Amino acid sequence: MHAVVAPPTVPVGKIKSFGPFGPKYEVGHALRQLDDGDWMVEVTMVETGEKVEYRLTHLSDDPEAH
Repeated sequence: MHAVVAPPTVPVGKIKSFGPFGPKYEVGHALRQLDDGDWMVEVTMVETGEKVEYRLTHLSDDPEAH
């Protein structure tokens, strides 16, 4: 039986970029926990509107976009 785990706090609505010079994305909600304990978060690409999944640990390392 799987334990119910509360999703982590995610900065929903923040605009970040993939690294210092990468494309901008808007942070969405946590989707699911991975086997390694990390979480997948839905992000929306600012330029295209495409929705993709991104690891929370990577998101946490990305800078806020300016």
